This record gives sequence, structure tokens and C-alpha cells, in this order.
Amino acid sequence: MAALAGAIRNGKIPGAKIAAVISDQPKAVGLDLAARSGLEAVAIQRGGRSRDEHEREILAALRKHRVNLICLAGYMRVLSPKFVESYPQRILNIHPSLLPSFPGLDPQRKAIEHGVKWTGCTVHFVDTTVDGGPVIAQRVIPVLDDDTEATLSARLLEEEHQLYVEALALIVSGDYEVVGRRVLRKN
Repeated sequence: MAALAGAIRNGKIPGAKIAAVISDQPKAVGLDLAARSGLEAVAIQRGGRSRDEHEREILAALRKHRVNLICLAGYMRVLSPKFVESYPQRILNIHPSLLPSFPGLDPQRKAIEHGVKWTGCTVHFVDTTVDGGPVIAQRVIPVLDDDTEATLSARLLEEEHQLYVEALALIVSGDYEVVGRRVLRKN
């Protein structure tokens, strides 16, 4: 969230504006950063409610703030088909693996355990599968012989910050088209 906000503030994503930062965790660092930056920060807790009730409240907040595009960052809950269908090809997510390899939880651990020599990060459109939507952009890094889950995660995070900005700039520009499962640049 901070990387995207900084890129928007610095003009690296022309035409983008953050309408609101929403989290299901009231003590999320992103909410504090958003509030200190003068952005609308909204906590919508899950506690004691069904997924449907929780998602309805999030959707109402998105409509209230006139959100056109959703960028997930650290949101660790699978969105329902109803939610995804409310924003078709307008929800982006970043995942720390080269999808379709290692979707879901613990992708860095899985990469090390599987002995892959290369991994990376992926920005993709969210669909009704887990980390399975059309790939917008990817970045590749080596898995070093002495990597741990922590060292690999730290190196990937640096790449994720840059890649998410690049992918969001492309989507906001409208200079792309989705053909089947492929996201293609028009120019």
C-alpha cells in the first residue's frame, strides 16, 4: 500500500488516485500510514459476522468512496465469487511466486522445498480461483543456495513494490486488453 501510494503521489501512475484504504484489521500498518498521509482509512472488521455480511459492508464502502479499481495488498482472505463479480477484471493482487507455480499460502517456503532455481512475483487480476486470474506482469529472481524463507521473502518484497507500480500504471492507462487468460499491451 505504501509503495503504491508513494508512486501515485510521485506521478508514476498517471491518472490514479487513492479513494480509500480499507482493511479488515483495525491495527493494520497500512491504515495508520494512510491516515497519516491524509487518505481515507477504513477498518471493516470480520469478527462475529458471516463472510457475506463482511463483504457486503466492504462493497458498500467501495461504492461510497467511488472505487473503480481494487488493489489487494496483504489481504489474506479469498474473496467470494459474488464479490469478484462485482468488480470484474478490476481487482488486482500481488503474489510472491511466478504463478501458476505455488499459489496460496507459503509460496517462498514451497519454492525452497521444491528446489526451484528461479522464483518471482506476479500481479494478476483476481478471479474466482485462488491466485489463478490472468497474469498482468511478473518479475523473476534467482533462488540462492543459502536462501531461507525470510531472505527470499525480503528480496521478493523489493521486487513486488516495483512490479505492482508498473502493473497498476498499465491498468490505469487502459493500454492493455485481456484475451482469454492473457493480458496484452496494446502498443
